[in-house]
Amino acid sequence: MVKYLAKRVANYCVMLFVAISLTYFLASAFMDPRSNYMTRNPRPPMASINRALDNANINDQTPILIRYWRWLTGIVTRWDWGKAPDQSSVSDAIVSRMGASLQLVTLATILSIVIGVSIGVYTAIRQYKWQDRVLNSIATFLYVIPAAVLAVGVVFFAIEINTVAGERLFFVTGLHAYQGDNFGEWFVDFLQHLILPTISMTLGGTVGYHLTQRTYLLDEMNADYVRTARAKGLTLNKAIRRHALRNSLIPTAQSVAFSIAGVFTGATITESVFAINGLGRYFVTTISQNDINGTVAIAAFSGVCTLVGALLADIFAAWLDPRIRLN
Repeated sequence: MVKYLAKRVANYCVMLFVAISLTYFLASAFMDPRSNYMTRNPRPPMASINRALDNANINDQTPILIRYWRWLTGIVTRWDWGKAPDQSSVSDAIVSRMGASLQLVTLATILSIVIGVSIGVYTAIRQYKWQDRVLNSIATFLYVIPAAVLAVGVVFFAIEINTVAGERLFFVTGLHAYQGDNFGEWFVDFLQHLILPTISMTLGGTVGYHLTQRTYLLDEMNADYVRTARAKGLTLNKAIRRHALRNSLIPTAQSVAFSIAGVFTGATITESVFAINGLGRYFVTTISQNDINGTVAIAAFSGVCTLVGALLADIFAAWLDPRIRLN
Protein backbone atom coordinates (compact mmCIF):
# COMPACT_ATOMS: atom_id res chain seq x y z
CA MET A 1 0.00 0.00 0.00
CA VAL A 2 2.77 2.47 0.93
CA LYS A 3 4.67 1.77 -2.29
CA TYR A 4 1.50 2.16 -4.31
CA LEU A 5 0.63 5.49 -2.65
CA ALA A 6 4.17 6.81 -3.10
CA LYS A 7 4.16 5.95 -6.79
CA ARG A 8 0.75 7.54 -7.32
CA VAL A 9 1.70 10.70 -5.44
CA ALA A 10 4.89 11.04 -7.49
CA ASN A 11 2.94 10.69 -10.74
CA TYR A 12 0.34 13.17 -9.55
CA CYS A 13 3.00 15.71 -8.58
CA VAL A 14 4.45 15.62 -12.08
CA MET A 15 1.00 15.94 -13.64
CA LEU A 16 0.14 18.81 -11.32
CA PHE A 17 3.35 20.70 -12.11
CA VAL A 18 2.74 20.41 -15.87
CA ALA A 19 -0.93 21.42 -15.54
CA ILE A 20 -0.19 24.46 -13.37
CA SER A 21 2.62 25.60 -15.66
CA LEU A 22 0.36 25.35 -18.71
CA THR A 23 -2.32 27.28 -16.83
CA TYR A 24 0.19 30.04 -16.09
CA PHE A 25 1.19 30.37 -19.75
CA LEU A 26 -2.43 30.34 -20.92
CA ALA A 27 -3.53 32.91 -18.33
CA SER A 28 -0.59 35.14 -19.25
CA ALA A 29 -1.49 34.89 -22.94
CA PHE A 30 -5.19 35.66 -22.64
CA MET A 31 -5.40 38.05 -19.67
CA ASP A 32 -4.44 41.70 -19.95
CA PRO A 33 -3.69 43.25 -16.53
CA ARG A 34 -2.46 46.42 -18.26
CA SER A 35 -6.05 47.16 -19.31
CA ASN A 36 -6.99 47.57 -15.64
CA TYR A 37 -4.89 50.73 -15.60
CA MET A 38 -5.40 51.91 -19.18
CA THR A 39 -9.18 52.19 -18.75
CA ARG A 40 -8.94 54.45 -15.69
CA ASN A 41 -9.93 58.08 -15.99
CA PRO A 42 -7.61 59.85 -15.64
CA ARG A 43 -5.12 57.27 -16.83
CA PRO A 44 -1.99 56.92 -14.68
CA PRO A 45 1.39 57.72 -16.24
CA MET A 46 2.84 54.87 -18.28
CA ALA A 47 5.90 54.67 -16.02
CA SER A 48 3.63 54.23 -13.01
CA ILE A 49 1.66 51.49 -14.79
CA ASN A 50 4.81 49.59 -15.72
CA ARG A 51 6.13 49.91 -12.18
CA ALA A 52 2.94 48.45 -10.72
CA LEU A 53 2.92 45.61 -13.26
CA ASP A 54 6.58 44.85 -12.60
CA ASN A 55 5.95 44.80 -8.86
CA ALA A 56 3.28 42.12 -9.39
CA ASN A 57 5.39 40.32 -12.04
CA ILE A 58 2.62 40.60 -14.65
CA ASN A 59 4.13 43.12 -17.05
CA ASP A 60 3.44 41.96 -20.61
CA GLN A 61 6.56 43.79 -21.77
CA THR A 62 8.72 41.35 -19.78
CA PRO A 63 9.42 38.04 -21.57
CA ILE A 64 7.05 35.31 -20.42
CA LEU A 65 9.84 32.88 -19.50
CA ILE A 66 11.41 35.44 -17.15
CA ARG A 67 8.06 36.08 -15.49
CA TYR A 68 7.42 32.36 -15.21
CA TRP A 69 10.79 31.72 -13.56
CA ARG A 70 10.26 34.54 -11.05
CA TRP A 71 6.78 33.23 -10.27
CA LEU A 72 7.99 29.64 -9.86
CA THR A 73 10.98 30.70 -7.73
CA GLY A 74 8.70 32.68 -5.42
CA ILE A 75 6.47 29.64 -4.87
CA VAL A 76 9.31 27.18 -4.28
CA THR A 77 11.42 29.39 -2.02
CA ARG A 78 8.79 31.48 -0.16
CA TRP A 79 5.45 29.82 -0.98
CA ASP A 80 4.50 33.21 -2.45
CA TRP A 81 1.89 32.93 -5.21
CA GLY A 82 2.42 36.52 -6.33
CA LYS A 83 0.35 39.65 -6.26
CA ALA A 84 -2.89 40.78 -7.83
CA PRO A 85 -2.99 43.84 -10.13
CA ASP A 86 -4.07 45.91 -7.10
CA GLN A 87 -0.84 44.79 -5.33
CA SER A 88 -2.66 42.63 -2.76
CA SER A 89 -1.19 39.25 -1.82
CA VAL A 90 -2.72 36.27 -3.62
CA SER A 91 -1.60 33.87 -0.87
CA ASP A 92 -3.37 35.90 1.82
CA ALA A 93 -6.54 36.08 -0.27
CA ILE A 94 -6.54 32.31 -0.84
CA VAL A 95 -6.00 31.51 2.84
CA SER A 96 -8.74 33.84 4.08
CA ARG A 97 -11.28 32.62 1.54
CA MET A 98 -10.35 28.97 1.99
CA GLY A 99 -11.53 29.18 5.59
CA ALA A 100 -14.87 30.63 4.50
CA SER A 101 -15.30 27.90 1.89
CA LEU A 102 -14.48 25.18 4.41
CA GLN A 103 -17.08 26.52 6.83
CA LEU A 104 -19.63 26.83 4.05
CA VAL A 105 -19.32 23.53 2.23
CA THR A 106 -18.14 20.95 4.78
CA LEU A 107 -21.45 20.34 6.54
CA ALA A 108 -23.46 20.68 3.32
CA THR A 109 -21.25 18.11 1.57
CA ILE A 110 -21.51 15.57 4.39
CA LEU A 111 -25.29 15.98 4.62
CA SER A 112 -25.67 15.72 0.84
CA ILE A 113 -23.74 12.46 0.69
CA VAL A 114 -25.41 10.80 3.68
CA ILE A 115 -28.96 11.89 2.85
CA GLY A 116 -28.65 11.46 -0.92
CA VAL A 117 -27.12 7.97 -0.79
CA SER A 118 -29.61 6.86 1.88
CA ILE A 119 -32.59 8.03 -0.18
CA GLY A 120 -31.10 6.44 -3.30
CA VAL A 121 -30.85 3.07 -1.57
CA TYR A 122 -34.32 3.46 -0.06
CA THR A 123 -36.00 4.23 -3.39
CA ALA A 124 -34.07 1.56 -5.32
CA ILE A 125 -35.27 -1.15 -2.94
CA ARG A 126 -38.82 0.15 -3.35
CA GLN A 127 -38.69 0.61 -7.12
CA TYR A 128 -42.03 1.71 -8.64
CA LYS A 129 -43.74 1.86 -5.24
CA TRP A 130 -45.36 5.07 -4.06
CA GLN A 131 -42.32 6.03 -1.96
CA ASP A 132 -40.10 5.73 -5.02
CA ARG A 133 -42.45 7.73 -7.22
CA VAL A 134 -42.96 10.53 -4.69
CA LEU A 135 -39.28 10.95 -3.82
CA ASN A 136 -38.20 10.74 -7.46
CA SER A 137 -40.77 13.37 -8.42
CA ILE A 138 -39.48 15.70 -5.72
CA ALA A 139 -35.89 15.01 -6.79
CA THR A 140 -36.69 15.70 -10.45
CA PHE A 141 -38.43 18.95 -9.53
CA LEU A 142 -35.47 20.15 -7.46
CA TYR A 143 -33.00 18.95 -10.08
CA VAL A 144 -34.34 21.26 -12.80
CA ILE A 145 -34.40 24.33 -10.56
CA PRO A 146 -31.30 26.51 -11.13
CA ALA A 147 -29.04 26.82 -8.10
CA ALA A 148 -29.52 30.59 -7.98
CA VAL A 149 -33.31 30.28 -7.98
CA LEU A 150 -33.18 27.62 -5.28
CA ALA A 151 -30.92 29.77 -3.10
CA VAL A 152 -33.13 32.83 -3.55
CA GLY A 153 -36.19 30.73 -2.68
CA VAL A 154 -34.51 29.62 0.54
CA VAL A 155 -33.73 33.26 1.35
CA PHE A 156 -37.34 34.39 0.83
CA PHE A 157 -38.61 31.50 2.92
CA ALA A 158 -36.24 32.46 5.75
CA ILE A 159 -37.29 36.11 5.54
CA GLU A 160 -40.94 35.05 5.95
CA ILE A 161 -40.02 32.99 9.01
CA ASN A 162 -38.16 35.97 10.50
CA THR A 163 -41.19 38.18 9.84
CA VAL A 164 -43.66 35.77 11.44
CA ALA A 165 -41.37 35.19 14.44
CA GLY A 166 -40.86 38.91 14.93
CA GLU A 167 -37.10 38.52 15.31
CA ARG A 168 -34.09 37.57 13.22
CA LEU A 169 -33.76 33.80 13.48
CA PHE A 170 -31.76 33.47 10.25
CA PHE A 171 -29.16 35.71 8.65
CA VAL A 172 -29.06 35.83 4.86
CA THR A 173 -25.60 37.33 4.31
CA GLY A 174 -22.12 36.44 5.52
CA LEU A 175 -20.94 33.78 7.93
CA HIS A 176 -20.34 35.81 11.09
CA ALA A 177 -21.70 38.91 12.79
CA TYR A 178 -20.86 38.40 16.47
CA GLN A 179 -17.72 40.23 17.59
CA GLY A 180 -17.51 39.21 21.26
CA ASP A 181 -15.54 36.55 23.11
CA ASN A 182 -18.45 34.36 24.29
CA PHE A 183 -18.13 31.04 22.44
CA GLY A 184 -21.77 30.09 22.96
CA GLU A 185 -23.06 33.31 21.43
CA TRP A 186 -20.50 33.04 18.62
CA PHE A 187 -21.62 29.50 17.83
CA VAL A 188 -25.32 30.42 17.77
CA ASP A 189 -24.52 33.37 15.50
CA PHE A 190 -22.49 31.07 13.24
CA LEU A 191 -25.39 28.60 12.95
CA GLN A 192 -27.83 31.42 12.18
CA HIS A 193 -25.62 32.43 9.26
CA LEU A 194 -24.71 28.92 8.10
CA ILE A 195 -28.09 27.20 8.04
CA LEU A 196 -29.51 28.90 4.94
CA PRO A 197 -26.57 28.33 2.55
CA THR A 198 -26.24 24.81 3.97
CA ILE A 199 -29.88 24.06 3.15
CA SER A 200 -29.45 25.51 -0.32
CA MET A 201 -26.34 23.46 -1.12
CA THR A 202 -27.62 20.31 0.59
CA LEU A 203 -30.80 20.25 -1.48
CA GLY A 204 -28.89 20.41 -4.75
CA GLY A 205 -26.25 17.89 -3.70
CA THR A 206 -28.75 15.44 -2.20
CA VAL A 207 -30.71 15.24 -5.43
CA GLY A 208 -27.62 14.33 -7.43
CA TYR A 209 -26.45 11.60 -5.06
CA HIS A 210 -29.98 10.26 -4.70
CA LEU A 211 -30.54 9.79 -8.42
CA THR A 212 -27.09 8.37 -9.17
CA GLN A 213 -27.06 5.98 -6.21
CA ARG A 214 -30.52 4.72 -7.15
CA THR A 215 -29.35 4.04 -10.70
CA TYR A 216 -26.16 2.27 -9.58
CA LEU A 217 -27.99 0.08 -7.08
CA LEU A 218 -30.72 -0.88 -9.54
CA ASP A 219 -28.05 -2.00 -12.00
CA GLU A 220 -26.42 -4.18 -9.34
CA MET A 221 -29.74 -5.58 -8.13
CA ASN A 222 -30.38 -6.97 -11.61
CA ALA A 223 -26.90 -8.51 -11.89
CA ASP A 224 -26.46 -12.29 -12.12
CA TYR A 225 -24.60 -12.62 -8.83
CA VAL A 226 -27.51 -11.05 -6.92
CA ARG A 227 -29.98 -13.40 -8.59
CA THR A 228 -27.72 -16.30 -7.68
CA ALA A 229 -27.59 -15.16 -4.05
CA ARG A 230 -31.37 -14.98 -3.93
CA ALA A 231 -31.69 -18.40 -5.56
CA LYS A 232 -29.55 -19.78 -2.73
CA GLY A 233 -32.08 -18.55 -0.20
CA LEU A 234 -31.07 -14.99 0.69
CA THR A 235 -33.87 -12.48 1.03
CA LEU A 236 -33.83 -9.42 -1.20
CA ASN A 237 -32.71 -7.11 1.62
CA LYS A 238 -29.87 -9.43 2.66
CA ALA A 239 -28.72 -9.88 -0.94
CA ILE A 240 -28.66 -6.13 -1.37
CA ARG A 241 -26.81 -5.44 1.88
CA ARG A 242 -24.22 -8.19 1.44
CA HIS A 243 -23.56 -7.89 -2.29
CA ALA A 244 -25.27 -5.22 -4.40
CA LEU A 245 -24.90 -2.27 -2.04
CA ARG A 246 -21.13 -2.57 -1.68
CA ASN A 247 -20.56 -2.69 -5.45
CA SER A 248 -23.00 0.14 -6.12
CA LEU A 249 -21.16 2.36 -3.65
CA ILE A 250 -17.90 2.16 -5.65
CA PRO A 251 -18.91 4.63 -8.42
CA THR A 252 -20.62 6.83 -5.82
CA ALA A 253 -17.46 6.93 -3.70
CA GLN A 254 -15.43 7.79 -6.79
CA SER A 255 -17.78 10.62 -7.77
CA VAL A 256 -17.62 11.98 -4.22
CA ALA A 257 -13.82 11.90 -4.25
CA PHE A 258 -13.56 13.64 -7.62
CA SER A 259 -16.03 16.34 -6.53
CA ILE A 260 -13.68 17.70 -3.85
CA ALA A 261 -12.41 20.46 -6.13
CA GLY A 262 -15.92 21.49 -7.11
CA VAL A 263 -16.95 21.57 -3.48
CA PHE A 264 -14.51 24.42 -2.83
CA THR A 265 -14.53 26.34 -6.10
CA GLY A 266 -17.97 25.45 -7.43
CA ALA A 267 -20.08 27.22 -4.80
CA THR A 268 -19.92 30.50 -6.71
CA ILE A 269 -23.69 30.99 -6.95
CA THR A 270 -24.33 30.19 -3.30
CA GLU A 271 -21.50 32.47 -2.20
CA SER A 272 -22.85 35.28 -4.38
CA VAL A 273 -26.44 34.96 -3.14
CA PHE A 274 -25.43 34.86 0.51
CA ALA A 275 -22.53 37.37 0.15
CA ILE A 276 -19.85 34.95 1.36
CA ASN A 277 -16.26 35.62 0.30
CA GLY A 278 -15.22 32.08 -0.56
CA LEU A 279 -12.97 30.58 -3.21
CA GLY A 280 -15.70 30.28 -5.83
CA ARG A 281 -16.52 33.96 -5.68
CA TYR A 282 -12.82 34.83 -5.63
CA PHE A 283 -12.21 32.75 -8.77
CA VAL A 284 -14.79 34.78 -10.69
CA THR A 285 -13.25 37.99 -9.38
CA THR A 286 -9.73 37.01 -10.49
CA ILE A 287 -10.93 36.37 -14.04
CA SER A 288 -12.91 39.61 -14.28
CA GLN A 289 -9.96 41.63 -12.95
CA ASN A 290 -7.31 40.00 -15.18
CA ASP A 291 -5.59 38.62 -12.10
CA ILE A 292 -3.13 36.13 -13.61
CA ASN A 293 -1.53 35.03 -10.36
CA GLY A 294 -4.85 34.66 -8.56
CA THR A 295 -6.37 32.62 -11.38
CA VAL A 296 -3.39 30.27 -11.49
CA ALA A 297 -3.43 29.88 -7.70
CA ILE A 298 -7.10 28.86 -7.73
CA ALA A 299 -6.44 26.47 -10.62
CA ALA A 300 -3.53 24.96 -8.67
CA PHE A 301 -5.70 24.49 -5.60
CA SER A 302 -8.38 22.83 -7.72
CA GLY A 303 -5.76 20.57 -9.27
CA VAL A 304 -4.51 19.48 -5.85
CA CYS A 305 -8.07 18.74 -4.73
CA THR A 306 -8.74 16.76 -7.92
CA LEU A 307 -5.62 14.65 -7.55
CA VAL A 308 -6.32 14.03 -3.87
CA GLY A 309 -9.78 12.93 -4.94
CA ALA A 310 -8.30 10.59 -7.53
CA LEU A 311 -6.11 8.98 -4.87
CA LEU A 312 -9.03 8.64 -2.47
CA ALA A 313 -11.15 7.15 -5.24
CA ASP A 314 -8.57 4.39 -5.77
CA ILE A 315 -8.39 3.68 -2.04
CA PHE A 316 -12.19 3.64 -1.66
CA ALA A 317 -12.57 1.30 -4.59
CA ALA A 318 -10.02 -1.13 -3.16
CA TRP A 319 -11.65 -1.00 0.26
CA LEU A 320 -15.16 -1.58 -1.08
CA ASP A 321 -14.13 -4.29 -3.55
CA PRO A 322 -11.52 -6.79 -2.25
CA ARG A 323 -11.02 -8.02 -5.81
CA ILE A 324 -9.20 -4.79 -6.61
CA ARG A 325 -5.53 -5.01 -5.71
CA LEU A 326 -3.34 -1.95 -5.30
CA ASN A 327 -0.29 -3.13 -7.18
